[in-house]
Amino acid sequence: QLTSKEAKQAGTTNLHIDVSDAVNVLVYVGIGGHGDDGSDKEEEIRQVEAEILDSNIDEAQLQRLRNGEKPGALWHLFRSDDVKKIRDYIGRTQRKTTGSDSIHDQTTYLEREDLEKLKDCSNVEAYPILQFLGDAVFIPSGAPHQVKNLHSCIKIAEDFVSPENLDRCLITTNEFRSLSKTHTNHADILQAKNILYYTIRDAVNSLT
Repeated sequence: QLTSKEAKQAGTTNLHIDVSDAVNVLVYVGIGGHGDDGSDKEEEIRQVEAEILDSNIDEAQLQRLRNGEKPGALWHLFRSDDVKKIRDYIGRTQRKTTGSDSIHDQTTYLEREDLEKLKDCSNVEAYPILQFLGDAVFIPSGAPHQVKNLHSCIKIAEDFVSPENLDRCLITTNEFRSLSKTHTNHADILQAKNILYYTIRDAVNSLT
């Protein structure tokens, strides 16, 4: 069963798709809560270690953890080509209403059991990324992704449009347009067609 927005841990960003490319930089990781004896800090570290070891990250990321680097967040990225299969999987347990979308609604976080079922049944594989202090994570437009903060984090995010992924920007923009007018993502904030038009106009002017 999928983990609902209400049942998930705090600091988790549910599965969603950004309309443009993005880069996310982790600039601060805070470990520990309010206990004077440090017991809460030790418990938090134990929980985080269990979460990391359960996430199937690769050996290079595990080695960074062993070297004492501070992990702040656990990301799961999916290929944009797998969007339909992910929607179908979520749709088996969630009822879809007019003007809604199982990914764009951002109400689902795929736990390990969900990720295993997706891989076994639909050949959809998530790419786990452990974001350490100072790391920058690049997220391509159209790629579904989710984030779980392992500790208290401060991140700086910047959106941008790359020529390689402009087609994905336009696809996501069209998907947003089909959402209900009251949906958070309904508005065309990116204006991808205007970006394309003015970029081509400037390129033609430079050539002529």
